[in-house]
Amino acid sequence: KFAIPIYCNSQTAEAMRCFGLGEHKNWRIFRTGGEFTICDILVQSFPVPHDAVEPVGYAFHAGNRGLGFITDLGYPTKMLIERLREVHTLVIETNHDERLLQDDPHRPWPVKQRIMSRHGHLSNAAAASVIEQLLPGKIERVVLGHLSRDCNTPALATAAMRSQMARAGRADLEIFCALQNAISPRFHIGETLGGDFQPTFESALFNTAAL
Repeated sequence: KFAIPIYCNSQTAEAMRCFGLGEHKNWRIFRTGGEFTICDILVQSFPVPHDAVEPVGYAFHAGNRGLGFITDLGYPTKMLIERLREVHTLVIETNHDERLLQDDPHRPWPVKQRIMSRHGHLSNAAAASVIEQLLPGKIERVVLGHLSRDCNTPALATAAMRSQMARAGRADLEIFCALQNAISPRFHIGETLGGDFQPTFESALFNTAAL
């Protein structure tokens, strides 16, 4: 209705067009592994290993602060770790508790194997290991997300992360869990070089120039 731009790589755009978005006119196609800007925000993309069409993670930088976002990945690549060393807040999936997944009576074994594979999802322990690889670094806050409804709990995910951070000497790290049925707290990441970016960001959203 509003021709809001869709930012994605070429293969994702093609897949979305095949699933009903063929009439959309405002595509912003980027190269996976490349960078682009939205107003004052520098967006870095990087490939992630997952069984989907050209999946990516993101690092957003504004001023001297950074936010990372990685969900749906089986393991951390070297490029992923390097791109995330400069972020201060990271949203990361803690998809499942390994024991709960293995004991789950509803999923067949092939599905469990897919979830636990290198192109599946991060467990609580695997996500904690990713954060440990970012130490020492600029990371100050971790937001846990993409939790399985029946193979994980916020308490298990948070406890696994806190335990690993305590062993790594970073018990001071802020840890939050994003819930599926509730709004998370509002996090202040930092300021952009130009101050309040919302008006220009809204203008960018409704600019209908297609790529």
